Amino acid sequence: MNGSSEASTSTASSIVTAKRVKLSHKLNYRNGLFLAPMVRCGTLPTRLLCLEYGASLVWGPETVDRAIIGTERVVDETSGTIKYMKKGKSIFEAHPIEKERLIYQIGTSDPDLALQAAKIVEQDVAGVDLNCGCPKDFSLKGGMGAALLKVPDKLCAILRNLVQNLSVPVSCKIRLLPEQEPTIALVRQICSTGISCLTVHCRTQTMRPREPALLERLKEIVDTVNAEFPGIPVVANGDCWSVADRDRICEMTGVTSIMIARGAEANPSCFASDGLRDPIDTILPLYTRTAMVVANAFQNSKYCINAMDLACTSKPPSPGIKQIRHKLKSDMTHLKDYKSLCELLGLNYEELSAKEKRVQDVLPDLEGRLSSQNEEVHRETEGELKRKVPKLMEAEKQMEKKSEKEEQEKGDESSKENEPVASI
Repeated sequence: MNGSSEASTSTASSIVTAKRVKLSHKLNYRNGLFLAPMVRCGTLPTRLLCLEYGASLVWGPETVDRAIIGTERVVDETSGTIKYMKKGKSIFEAHPIEKERLIYQIGTSDPDLALQAAKIVEQDVAGVDLNCGCPKDFSLKGGMGAALLKVPDKLCAILRNLVQNLSVPVSCKIRLLPEQEPTIALVRQICSTGISCLTVHCRTQTMRPREPALLERLKEIVDTVNAEFPGIPVVANGDCWSVADRDRICEMTGVTSIMIARGAEANPSCFASDGLRDPIDTILPLYTRTAMVVANAFQNSKYCINAMDLACTSKPPSPGIKQIRHKLKSDMTHLKDYKSLCELLGLNYEELSAKEKRVQDVLPDLEGRLSSQNEEVHRETEGELKRKVPKLMEAEKQMEKKSEKEEQEKGDESSKENEPVASI
């Protein structure tokens, strides 16, 4: 009877989750190439370039709940850039062009603070993601990130509060637990909260990036979610470097989407199906122009360009290129401002400052292309949900009948136990 009860509970959770899917959630997590949340490197200029080169969705850097709470939303009327300011410092930036592709990731350990933080940025993002994978000390000591994996009840309470009170879809990014069985159990709990997507970084909390990701463990997780929570896509993360890895990883794991971190940090054009653009010829100038238009903090831009791999390109090597890259890399560490960066790259700072005021001036085709793709995604997502609704309703009816039968069987057994025992 216990085995039947557990199976019943699992199926019931799947039905509840499916019923919570809102037709207004026109966000497609399937068949995609996603930019991973990256502290410092996942800022607005990087996200815009990743979208320019083919990313489907972009995750912003993790923002701790208390950091965003108390901010003031400030809009630059010329560039359109939205900044959430506190004490003269920008805590989070967004742009209307990326709105339907931007996922805001929260670092939190408290359901109420998580919701309060998410509500602040809800109008400017397409979805909200809970960070349950960060292994850094600052996260762990605050009970955030991977620390939540050890307290699943709190983790799920945060997700339920977000799911039930936000108008945008909620997702979750986790790491593997050391053993597979507890990982599967945790995934079931998480998926039962009503989330719209689950990303799995295929490393454990203690594993470092240099250690190979345990992608072979993801297949069982995907099969479990597909069987019990068919409305929730699973996304692979870990050793996903570029679009070239998608087919291999999807075939190995059963996912339909992959999330890229270090590959995008090295070269944001890793999403392009026609090869990597050259960092020196294309990426660095384009990043600089984009960063200037959105008024990204120069120190952050300097960090991002120094994190790029100048050898990460599809361009054939030319004589002396190693020396050129080495000198450029050295020179970039001494930059003081955008003017010195432009001089280094051979760009006219004054001319760019005068002519380029909007993102559309730098990336002229991006807005139109994303708008066209958004309409297509909306149609596909609505169609998928509508196709699933009759099946979900039928499954729910069957579940209700099964529950009624089990309750009746329990009642019959209870009656037998309470019958008086005949005297001998």
